[in-house]
Amino acid sequence: MYFLFLLVLIPFLALSAWASAKVNSTYARYDNVPNSSRMTGYDTAVRLLHRNGLRGITVNRVAGRLTDHYHPAKGQVNLSESTFGSASVASVAVAAHEIGHVMQKERGYLPYKIRTALVPAVNLASRIALPLILIGLILDVIMFSTADVLSVGQWFMYIGIGLYSLSVLFMLVTLPVEFNASRRAKKMLVNEGILTREELDGAGKVLSAAAMTYVASMLISLIYFLRYLFIVLLQTRRK
Repeated sequence: MYFLFLLVLIPFLALSAWASAKVNSTYARYDNVPNSSRMTGYDTAVRLLHRNGLRGITVNRVAGRLTDHYHPAKGQVNLSESTFGSASVASVAVAAHEIGHVMQKERGYLPYKIRTALVPAVNLASRIALPLILIGLILDVIMFSTADVLSVGQWFMYIGIGLYSLSVLFMLVTLPVEFNASRRAKKMLVNEGILTREELDGAGKVLSAAAMTYVASMLISLIYFLRYLFIVLLQTRRK
């Protein structure tokens, strides 16, 4: 069974590695292409916030490369060092994408609201789901239970599986959130004259490559979920 799992998992791990390499190479390519407006990632973020009437949001520089993110609780758009001061096609695309997330929150975009609501539960589930499944498996082996009554171990396993499924749901909901933020970004970049339609093609490639990393992560998370579910169901059937 473990060999079969590896056979299924390896292609998805390869997809994840390819997606990561693709986003880095695509970003590097278009980070060397200056945009015609000469606006930096910081300029882009500030301008888009202002033009869309989004107040009380700060734009900050954070360490790293492609570590850009929006922190809704703090009202911060955090741009990486590779994005903040760069006037490339890639940098303004990434900055606009983060503003897309700000707009999702302000406009009440449903998938974004669902993902935000899942964050506390997913943070907890990611820490305790697998330990619960393992404890449940061990207890189910050493403790006696009748065919009609679920053992304590089985309850642990089912709770662990339920918690792990939240991570899969979170990754699934993340996909429309990321794709929608990219669509918003491209529309804003053209409407505000930050990129020409020719430059938008490069920006779209950067954003599409980034989106593929989320697709790969979701597929890997799903495969692991199905594996754990199969183990639990197999153990229950044996009992």
